[in-house]
Amino acid sequence: MSTPTIEEFIREAEQWLESTGLPRRRSEGEAAWGAGEHDVSVFHDLDPEAERALLGRLQDWQRRKFEAGFGALTWPEEYGGRGLPVAYEDAFAEVEGRYETPRAHELFSVTLHLIAPTIRLLGTPQQRERLIRPLLAGRELACQLFSEPEAGSDLAALGTRAVRDGDSWVVTGQKVWSSGAQFAQWGQLLARTDPDVPKHAGITAFMVPMDLPGVEVRPLRQMSGGTSFNEVFLTEVRVPDALRLGQVGQGWQVALTTLGFERQASSANEHVGGTWEQLLALARWAGADRDPLVRQGLARVAIGQRLARVANARDRSDRENGRPLGAVGSVRKLQWVRRMLAVSEVARDVLGPRLVVDSGEWGTYSWSQHVLGVPGYRIAGGSDEIQRTIIAERLLGLPPEPREDRDKPWKEVRR
Repeated sequence: MSTPTIEEFIREAEQWLESTGLPRRRSEGEAAWGAGEHDVSVFHDLDPEAERALLGRLQDWQRRKFEAGFGALTWPEEYGGRGLPVAYEDAFAEVEGRYETPRAHELFSVTLHLIAPTIRLLGTPQQRERLIRPLLAGRELACQLFSEPEAGSDLAALGTRAVRDGDSWVVTGQKVWSSGAQFAQWGQLLARTDPDVPKHAGITAFMVPMDLPGVEVRPLRQMSGGTSFNEVFLTEVRVPDALRLGQVGQGWQVALTTLGFERQASSANEHVGGTWEQLLALARWAGADRDPLVRQGLARVAIGQRLARVANARDRSDRENGRPLGAVGSVRKLQWVRRMLAVSEVARDVLGPRLVVDSGEWGTYSWSQHVLGVPGYRIAGGSDEIQRTIIAERLLGLPPEPREDRDKPWKEVRR
């Protein structure tokens, strides 16, 4: 099958999206104030039933896209994709953005953009055959089982143990901050399989069915209200060796692969926590757009938005030419978080007491979800400090930080 021109593809996408019957979004620059849902939250504040319903709508939409040939555009045909260049994926996203599609969810992004690509690169043929199509089609969802209470930014210090027992591994430990784990069918797990070697060398990765005996998921209440995050307890969970992802002891390389996809995905996400149009509409409604200090804050946000578009265009060009994002992904994440913090600052200045009083007034108290949620992204996906270390060492070539535990066996490291 010949590759369509980008213009032909855009017409094809427009025709299909029009046929779905989805309503169109407001055009950019149109005031979004006074009617409909006003959601500027960074993390979900939904009860379990509502969150499950949201994921159901996302799964249905992804299935429709996948079956129509738009759900995995850059993936090879063997996985249900079309093998098209990245430019076609970007073009579809732009056209899709004109329609009211289901709101994003962390678990869905993790499934499609982090775990499925990791399995494609590092999974066995049997794992790719079993998992990739169901994940890309939205039929099954997968979470990350990485962080632990004593292994967050220093992820390689993790202590969840996996002990070989014939054709299986017996896993015992605790994970935390696992987005969407209560709704996932699979978990990408990092576990320590050799405590006698340095911490980075003794880790192995697995794909774990979340319904295995011994897996217990406990939702965590966030300060912004929702329970998207979870702690996951694993008590003598027997995981078949056939579900090991990568070689024994090579789990850190698997983790770096997934985290690389994570930084790339977060750097391209410009709509978490509301839009520039919503912030501008808020300032105009309150009459604060005439305040000199608020205007300066709005200008900083506007400049950040424009620079983000320039950066995304550059990154898109690199992807199209096969150049990995690498440590630039850490730069993009820091820039993204800084932009969200700037939005929060303007919202606080504009609203004052309205930010903390749930008076029922449309479009005011809802901004508290943004202000409470943004600090979480200074930690999620690697803390600001970790991102700066990556930039210093890998992008600027500065000397690495001293690490006392670099050559010590994990079991001898003080914790």
